[in-house]
Amino acid sequence: MNSNTSEIAGNAVTVGGATLLSRILGFVRDLIVAFALGAGPLADAFFVAFRLPNLLRRLFAEGSLTMAFVPVFTRIRHDQGMDEAQRMARSTLFWLVLILGGITAAALIWARPLTLIVAPGFAQDPAVLDSAVHLVRICFPYILFISAVALSMGVLNSMGHFLAPALAPCFLNLSMILASLIGVWAGLSVPVCLAWGVLAAGVVQWLIQLPALHARGIVWRGEWSPSHPGVRRVGRLMLPTVFGAAVYQLNVVLNTVLASFLVQGSISYLYYADRLVQFPLGVFGLAVSTAALPSLSSLLAREQRVEFVRTLQTTVNLLLFISLPAAAGLIGLSLPMVDVLFGRGAFDPGAVQATSAALIGYSLGLPAFCAVRSLVSALYALEDTRSPVWAAVVSLGINLGLGLLLMQFIAHVGLAVAVSLASWANVLLLGRALNRHVGRWFGLQPGLLWMTGLSVVLGLACSLAASWGWPSLACIPLFAGAYMTAARMLHLPEAEMILSTLGRKLGKGSR
Repeated sequence: MNSNTSEIAGNAVTVGGATLLSRILGFVRDLIVAFALGAGPLADAFFVAFRLPNLLRRLFAEGSLTMAFVPVFTRIRHDQGMDEAQRMARSTLFWLVLILGGITAAALIWARPLTLIVAPGFAQDPAVLDSAVHLVRICFPYILFISAVALSMGVLNSMGHFLAPALAPCFLNLSMILASLIGVWAGLSVPVCLAWGVLAAGVVQWLIQLPALHARGIVWRGEWSPSHPGVRRVGRLMLPTVFGAAVYQLNVVLNTVLASFLVQGSISYLYYADRLVQFPLGVFGLAVSTAALPSLSSLLAREQRVEFVRTLQTTVNLLLFISLPAAAGLIGLSLPMVDVLFGRGAFDPGAVQATSAALIGYSLGLPAFCAVRSLVSALYALEDTRSPVWAAVVSLGINLGLGLLLMQFIAHVGLAVAVSLASWANVLLLGRALNRHVGRWFGLQPGLLWMTGLSVVLGLACSLAASWGWPSLACIPLFAGAYMTAARMLHLPEAEMILSTLGRKLGKGSR
């Protein structure tokens, strides 16, 4: 294991641990918000208001800004020094505040027509519409703070710090939990409390980045230039990434549209199955891709292309080592997992079976979902943002075509399988794009065959254990331990990488 892959593994553990904590808090948040807010018209008003800044966050802040910023910042820091890199970061912050400040001001002024665009049905109930408009005006400025957090994330990740940005989502969940409880205990309007909780979370998420920035000598006061060439480069790189994010959102919408033509409940089956797949994807796939981007960008800035290829290979192998058994486990234990988590109340046995089948369809694509993120990070490090967009557009067409075809035979499961197959197509397209930049970088290796074989055996064992019902879920640590033990016996380097990284992290924690 070379120093770069060791660094990526260590940073991925940090991001993955923080993401795991955030996902757990998110689950608690959903439970408490559901208890405090219910599912009536006021709940609809809040979720519409929250969706607006959240959509902009996904388009501009989450991923797009960071992935465009990190390679440019890293190269300027390497070629021209830290002072010039800070100047470029301040210039980026200026444009960020200017553009999003203008969008926010427009949203506050025209909150009513904006709300009607997102939820035209609210026009039939003036009271609900007025409530939604009020909540939009409270929530919308959140986009300013969370985008500043994304910029801070780019700076800190480029300098090797991952903890503060990775913990930021935890504070959104904590703030919404606290706001819900205050609304209930104080007898206040829960939707209004939640809206202020979202805005307060943005402020807190921004503030917790400042100590980490100051510790590394980063200050936002100082020299800057609105016409800085680095900012122009970030802007050119961001345009395709924003378009790519819009393609992804369109993909989600199209799947919902197709599912609406199937039997009632199909949208819900896909939603709950997707939530389960997103858990390992967020903890592992997002963590590794977040940790990989600064390291890959730094290697290219130093013109170490051979090491770049080697590090990319190791990163993808690490992702497959984790995601292949995770997918096998989700497939084998899909039924008891869905039953234990959701199978109560109105969620009857038929819904459990249908959601379990959708989970299997999505799980087939889990390794591809994880790999796509790191391949995109590698292309961004190469400052190629067009290839990921074209790959996303082609995979969108494949998803739509396969979805229309497969839903005729296996209903909502066909839509899940279409997403998985389209994601594998995306992996192939991204891989070909990387071949054009760095030559042939990945091939069929003995280690990959062993990972696949072990994952198949793991999936069969999970399928046999699934007949036990909920006790089978208690065996998950045993299955994971058996997989790691077999991998070590086969001398797979990914197993040693994970165990040594965990050992170092736990050692630091105990000290």
